[in-house]
Amino acid sequence: MQDTTGKAASGNPAGDSGATAEQNKVNMNGNTVTQNGFNPPSTPTPQPQSECQLPTPTPIVQREQWGGKYEFLLSCIGYCVGLGNVWRFPYLCYRNGGGVFLIPYFIMLIVTGVPLFLMELSLGQYGAAGPITVWKCCPLLKGIGIGMLCVSTLVCLYYNVIIAWTFYYLGSSFQSPLPWSCEALANAAICSGNITANDSTGKVLTPTEIFWNKQVLGVVHSEGLHDPGPVRWPLALCLLAAWIIIFLCMLKGIRSSGKVVYVTATFPYFVLIVLIIRGATLEGSLQGVAFYLTPDWSRLANAQVWNDAASQIFYSLGIGVGGLLSMASYNKFDNNVIRDTIVITTGNCCTSFFAGFAIFSILGHMAYRKGVPVGEVADTGPGLAFVAYPEALALLPGSVFWSIMFFLMLFMLGVDTLFGNMEGITTAVLDEFPHLRGNPLQKSLFLGALCFFFYLMGLLLVTDGGIYWFTLIDSFSTSFGLIIITLFMCIGISFFYGVNQFCQDILDMIRHCPPWCGKVLIYFKACWVFCTPFLLLLELCIQRFILTYIFIEMYRTSLRYGDYVYPLWGKALGVCMGATCCLQILIWAIVAISKETGTLKERFQKSIRPLNSWRQNNLNSTVRAEEHVEPEQVDAPYTVTLTDMDITAMTWDMGSQA
Repeated sequence: MQDTTGKAASGNPAGDSGATAEQNKVNMNGNTVTQNGFNPPSTPTPQPQSECQLPTPTPIVQREQWGGKYEFLLSCIGYCVGLGNVWRFPYLCYRNGGGVFLIPYFIMLIVTGVPLFLMELSLGQYGAAGPITVWKCCPLLKGIGIGMLCVSTLVCLYYNVIIAWTFYYLGSSFQSPLPWSCEALANAAICSGNITANDSTGKVLTPTEIFWNKQVLGVVHSEGLHDPGPVRWPLALCLLAAWIIIFLCMLKGIRSSGKVVYVTATFPYFVLIVLIIRGATLEGSLQGVAFYLTPDWSRLANAQVWNDAASQIFYSLGIGVGGLLSMASYNKFDNNVIRDTIVITTGNCCTSFFAGFAIFSILGHMAYRKGVPVGEVADTGPGLAFVAYPEALALLPGSVFWSIMFFLMLFMLGVDTLFGNMEGITTAVLDEFPHLRGNPLQKSLFLGALCFFFYLMGLLLVTDGGIYWFTLIDSFSTSFGLIIITLFMCIGISFFYGVNQFCQDILDMIRHCPPWCGKVLIYFKACWVFCTPFLLLLELCIQRFILTYIFIEMYRTSLRYGDYVYPLWGKALGVCMGATCCLQILIWAIVAISKETGTLKERFQKSIRPLNSWRQNNLNSTVRAEEHVEPEQVDAPYTVTLTDMDITAMTWDMGSQA
């Protein structure tokens, strides 16, 4: 049945009859049935058009699929395992009580991270659509997909700048001695103490900090956000090279990026293992590992520890950005999504913990050489990867080799993550404009234009003051907006679409479901309905990201980069970026309701019903097609001519069944 709004009735959400009707054109007036687009050989007698005649269906462009399940697994692992695993998790771990931080971290992983991860993968795989089109299951929440697209755009804008920095350091690593080491002639006087380099506060700068701030960023020539200064062309060329690599790797969609991940997703693990082995042989390495793991049990009572654990789960798994949903949309319909979720999330979090040993074993050696505590040589954010760690590498025998390996690893990590973010954007656009998917030239031009647009926008971040803009976007692009997006996604699927229907969809995909999958699904069902929404709401309260309080906090909480304090207008701009992402939910919900008819309650009820085209792509698979083929449907390239007796018998038969 179908109501006047064009949506599937609640009793038939799959819209099987709608999908069947689109595949076959039947004209009963001329007693002729024409199938599969073949015209009858004889010219039929002209008949007046019937009001119930179906329109000519639009050809459906077949979506690509992964070449194998390992391509999908490696792509997701590469997407989740990124630069944050190397610099953000180790810093948060030792800042929040060392080994005790693992307790809230794994609790947040099990209660919020894994359930939301499974929800995104299942939604994308079942709907076979990107972040926007997949919300045909609940048109009221189309704004969630738009919000994901906004977040992905902001992340892609600044994330490739990190890869550009990595390129710069990678090129500089081929010099011997390293340009930021004390062996370099330019740093000999500073390291010997004959010349002292200070910043604006009088702090003594090391050669690594001088190289980072002056030669790479040029931040010493800028006064702040209002003074970006000229573009630093060496960095601009590195950024251009990074976008060209991304364009070439994604040129043929998942057919090309799915092959690249065999190298980019596995190579970082090889480097981490080598670095751990090398770090374990250094003096003072155990001091760094002890600092990394020593628990401070009193920190468990600190709400900030739990807040950092939750934020790292979101940051690391890439939840709510649209990349996971898009990559899962290219899976085969019967892929075991529960198994993939457990493998990917476990692998990602173990990698974060594993990377900490590689980082702090060498930082412990660095602290031993300098005679200072480990806490004084480690930094957060880009500082750990581009200041503290290069300085530690410069102290190793064969520093040139280790520096090349490390920054090559960072490049691989960054490229994999950017693949996922870009896939979320391209899949969303291609699903909304299917003709681009069927035309390779137009698809390539679109991808090239998208990469060139990001390059032009990214030039602001490679100016003298670009690091200030980078920090601003990084601080607000994936903060409260991301939590609100995932909260509404969880509520929408659990209560609007229906958690029972969603669980049944997952069981439909896993046709031969092992017993353990059904039991695990019960746990996920409880999380989606109770635990995850509650913790997400609690997370919003802990972060004090209620909208009114945000604007109050702007006057009291300072945002800093180093010694620079961001002005009020800069913080307001950051809040607007985050608010723009989550406000898409409200805007598109109003649009969806306004398109319906009836009272406000009736409009709301109609706007949460799945559209007829929901699940249509799943009928392309052989198994699903066999399940939904009507027995009287003729699927052959010829014309069947019916007589008046056939029509009469058909009518009588239908009447008797009624």
